[in-house]
Amino acid sequence: MRGGEQDLRAGLKALQLELSDDQVGQLLDYLDLIGKWTKVYNLTAVRDPAEMLTHHLLDSLAAVPPLRRHLQQAGLEQGASLLDVGAGAGLPGVVIAICCPAVQVTCVDTVAKKAAFIKQAALALKLPNLAGLHARVETIKQPFDVICSRAFASLPDFTQWSAEALAAHGVWMAMKGKHPADEIVALPAGMEVFHVEQLVVPGLTAERCMVWMRPCRPG
Repeated sequence: MRGGEQDLRAGLKALQLELSDDQVGQLLDYLDLIGKWTKVYNLTAVRDPAEMLTHHLLDSLAAVPPLRRHLQQAGLEQGASLLDVGAGAGLPGVVIAICCPAVQVTCVDTVAKKAAFIKQAALALKLPNLAGLHARVETIKQPFDVICSRAFASLPDFTQWSAEALAAHGVWMAMKGKHPADEIVALPAGMEVFHVEQLVVPGLTAERCMVWMRPCRPG
């Protein structure tokens, strides 16, 4: 068994997330890839492998079951597009691409080396449903079914900057720490928070939640 595999499998069990052996292998390969690139390019401040597993991998994996539920409810299990904004090292975008092969994931970042890392990860991990994009999110006009972020910006900024990239029936999925009550209050009129759910990350005591948003729609 590879280093970290036992803890990863225990975390997946706690999250009630079923993945194939190939997907588990891809997640571990992804973690190794982050470690290698971080030595040169400083992709992430977290460098300890055990800490990377909980703070990065399991933290991002906690978003997968809620995302799968949303896609099922929206009738998008067979194919959906997701934009990960301010993706950095690809968290949670790359993790979602591994766990949800039917989802076309685009990770956008304004830092060229981070977008380049995503492109390399797509090749190394053999993920045809993953793309890296070096751009400002405000310039993206292509419509996405889900726009997500993790520890990226305030909810008003996140939704405003990416509004042009939201599909007609699309939603925003923001991963946050503590419940961002102040940010929710600051959202502009015409924006609806339709669900806030607590996320329990195995091995992590810090609070985590996911905020689901959409434009107010008639009817």
